[in-house]
Amino acid sequence: MLLPQKLCSKLKQYARKEKITAGPIFCTANGNVLSRQQVWRALKKLCIAADVPASKIYPHNLRHLFAMTFYKETGNLAQLADVLGHSSIETTRIYLMTSGEEHRRSLDKLGLV
Repeated sequence: MLLPQKLCSKLKQYARKEKITAGPIFCTANGNVLSRQQVWRALKKLCIAADVPASKIYPHNLRHLFAMTFYKETGNLAQLADVLGHSSIETTRIYLMTSGEEHRRSLDKLGLV
């Protein structure tokens, strides 16, 4: 898994502070690995606190957000496919699907008329 250097440093600091030398970094109060359901519930609580409709948010949305942000920053579809672990660029393209409104804004920016 690729992680930015700054995030790696923060995770190492956290692990030292919590005296974690091996195994998972984020655990339950009992020291068990967080389940997918627990991550999902925590994300829903954050949505409620932020007044965002929880019905619209799923953990996988974060992957899509990352893909969109990475592509907007780099414009490199092949590199994004590698980072996401996709063997096919066509799979990666699904993450970058844009709405008709976004296409319309792009056309308007061209100033052709």
